[in-house]
Amino acid sequence: MRRLLVLAPALVLLAGCTPSSPAKETPSSAPASSAPTSAALPPDPQPVRTAECPYLSNETVQDANGQHVTTVRVSADQPHPTCFFYRPDGSIQLTVRVYVGNSDVATALVNKAAPVDTSNPASEPAGWKGGYQPAGDGVVYAVAKGDAAVIVTSNQKQSIKARTVAKKAIAALKL
Repeated sequence: MRRLLVLAPALVLLAGCTPSSPAKETPSSAPASSAPTSAALPPDPQPVRTAECPYLSNETVQDANGQHVTTVRVSADQPHPTCFFYRPDGSIQLTVRVYVGNSDVATALVNKAAPVDTSNPASEPAGWKGGYQPAGDGVVYAVAKGDAAVIVTSNQKQSIKARTVAKKAIAALKL
């Protein structure tokens, strides 16, 4: 027992001198230069004008989300603006953000909205990958495929509503 107590500090020192696996992992765990950082992401879209959503009708959103749409506003993003659908009380009930550009940015936008580590996996429509999770008083459904991302945020808690809108937007845009 006494020898063990005397040897324990030496073993600790020796353990500190041996190569460890974290040293080997450092290069692969460091962000690659081509991986986007949060600074590389486009800013969150803002509604700038009242207009029809070019890829979703009010009726489609009303049927999917279960609430009457009174106003639609769109962001300045082109060629696919983010669409903001409003309820009769003036609050936003649903937003649909479409991004087409760089595949790393598309993936990062989806991961920002529904982080892979904490959200439920999403794989609809076929070939699209992402996640869904509660967001505020509702839900977010976010998926990416190649250089495209579609992120739907709904004030409803049922993810099927946001997923339905995402699938309809993707079909309408032929992404």
